Amino acid sequence: MLVRAALAWLAILVLAILNGALRQALLIPRLGERVGYIVSTVLLSTLVVGATWILLPWIRPPTARDAWLIGCLWLALTLAFEFLGGHYLFKTPWDRLLADYNVAQGRIWVLVLVTTLLAPILVQALRRPIL
Repeated sequence: MLVRAALAWLAILVLAILNGALRQALLIPRLGERVGYIVSTVLLSTLVVGATWILLPWIRPPTARDAWLIGCLWLALTLAFEFLGGHYLFKTPWDRLLADYNVAQGRIWVLVLVTTLLAPILVQALRRPIL
């Protein structure tokens, strides 16, 4: 189950990279930086839920606890990629990485992190048949 969950996260990572490219190429030039980041964040959160809806039956978490475990794994992988990969691989300064957490500046990136954590448990609950 965890291997499938990690592979699913890689698919979500691809969606996140495409979302970032869309943000830089289209959203920010057309909407401005603040609104571009907000739209991009909402779009990525929606993509995470959609991908979870599609991939969770393949991952097959047997219990709610396992769905929580998947959410925690995805959150940890996302944070590791964002901070470790962002800083050490892509040479992004720490202050720029942390800027996405400045809600006062209209950066609502934390919504993606909350969505990533909660999507598996919420999707599992929604997909569970009602008796």
